[in-house]
Amino acid sequence: MQGSWEGFLTVLGVLAGLAASGSSYAIIEGPKNVTVLEGSEAHFNCTVSQGWKLIMWALEGTVVLSVTPTEPIITNERFTSKSYDLGDTFISEMVIHDVQFNDSGQVRCSLQNSNRDGSAFLSVQVMGALLIPSGSLVVTEDKPCNVTCQALGWTPLPEFSWEVGVPVSQASNYSVLDPGDLHSALSILALTPQGNGTLTCVATLRTLQAYKSASVNLTVVQPSLESSYQSEIRKSASAKTNKGTFETKLKSGNENYGYSSDEPKTTQIASPRPKAREVSILERSSSRHPYQEPDTHRSSPASRPQVSFINLPSPKKVRNVTLV
Repeated sequence: MQGSWEGFLTVLGVLAGLAASGSSYAIIEGPKNVTVLEGSEAHFNCTVSQGWKLIMWALEGTVVLSVTPTEPIITNERFTSKSYDLGDTFISEMVIHDVQFNDSGQVRCSLQNSNRDGSAFLSVQVMGALLIPSGSLVVTEDKPCNVTCQALGWTPLPEFSWEVGVPVSQASNYSVLDPGDLHSALSILALTPQGNGTLTCVATLRTLQAYKSASVNLTVVQPSLESSYQSEIRKSASAKTNKGTFETKLKSGNENYGYSSDEPKTTQIASPRPKAREVSILERSSSRHPYQEPDTHRSSPASRPQVSFINLPSPKKVRNVTLV
């Protein structure tokens, strides 16, 4: 703090001396625009005619460095000076160390008692993080898959490219913005792999030719041994089993519980013994009207119950019996 105050007082003293002397000089060539990567150095040159007394460097309107014919006046260690005396001209160079993104802005070189100054623009680019979410991937041979690469915190957003170190039948990529972060983007590689290898995502700041890369190991496995044909056979067998179960349940619901399939079809069903008076009627009926197959085409009255006929033998004839 004390050094900065002393530097400020020195600048005031120099300015007062220049104003009293009435010296006149000019800037021959001002600084040029510079684009640098965050964390690196930025260099600006200002060429002036001889006879100058004070050169001032300002960043975004704030003086950050002053230079006298004998020594520079440094108030911030990130801003230093270099000088080159060429006889008729003098070059003052300002160096900005560990450039930060918020250093972006106008850089101005000016002289005391001169109506002309020189200005340029400092552009700072940021190379953020680059990652592929998974360090290794296991995919199926000849099955299309996607691999995503994410660039986080880049300014400006980078250009993407891929180095495909695996055998593929097809591969393509496209980039999209991350809707949740204006300084992030995604690159999606779509490919159909046919073998193991390495995939490398490369993000490049084209202006500076600065880049970062991230790699992922790709392992390809064979598809399932069960073919699609076998799968269809299994599905068909399952459908038949379900159908058979349904038919069994349906048949069970229509079963005639008065009939047992274990007995021969000719088995006689016992009839209750007729009373004495009814015997002769049964005999005559059986002799005159032998058993006939019922006409199944003739509809029965609605009030008469439906009867399922089983192949029964004709009733045996009996003798007339007179009750005393």
